[in-house]
Amino acid sequence: MNFQFSNKYKDQQEAVLNLLSNFENEGEMLNDGRRNVIKVLRLDDQLLNVKSFKIPNLVNRVAYKFFRKSKAERSFENASYLLKNGIGTPHPVGFFEEKNTLLFNKSYYVSEQLDADITFRSLILDPNYPNREEILRKFTAFTHLLHENNILFKDHSPGNTLIKKNGDDYDFFLVDLNRMEFKDLTFDERIINFSRITSKKDMVAIMSDEYAKLTGLDYDKVFSQMWKYTAVFQEKFYRKKRWKKRFKLG
Repeated sequence: MNFQFSNKYKDQQEAVLNLLSNFENEGEMLNDGRRNVIKVLRLDDQLLNVKSFKIPNLVNRVAYKFFRKSKAERSFENASYLLKNGIGTPHPVGFFEEKNTLLFNKSYYVSEQLDADITFRSLILDPNYPNREEILRKFTAFTHLLHENNILFKDHSPGNTLIKKNGDDYDFFLVDLNRMEFKDLTFDERIINFSRITSKKDMVAIMSDEYAKLTGLDYDKVFSQMWKYTAVFQEKFYRKKRWKKRFKLG
């Protein structure tokens, strides 16, 4: 097994590796396990979040063995980069890869378990959620901070931002970190980054208003583009869903 630990957990390598060796039989499942498996396991007084990535297809098993970084390694590196730049994410523990001579097999990304109050999805499902507009505006500021730090979070979707109340304020934490780019972002790239967040027009209007204030851009320009890209994403999403249903895939 190839692995790397964060400095915080280097003295607990053996204990963490023992946890992973019993991963199949231990821990509390957090998802349905149809693709990847996410479990919570206990390490002394600390709860750890362990994401086991499914074995990739044959092409990617070769690619991850010889040419590309695995999803687990990218998650670990991206988490470290986020924390270094003041962006919230559960503290990384390490990544772990199983390989043989020719092919890549399984991989794991381990981080500290963070018990958030809600995810962004809660704001979509409950229009009367307390302080909903305030949280939306602070989420928008959080996203603007990502953009100003040249971070493009490609999986910026409702379930991938954890929100924790901190006194009268709110803290935001990104999860599912393997797809990121680090570069100067154009206006369109910044606005497209909001397109997967919500299909609710009132929420898009609030985020557009806050983003316009933060950037000094015209509200009408921001809203028209944000709503346009949201509509494009929704159409693609439901077209794909109809296609899968028609051909009974997934």
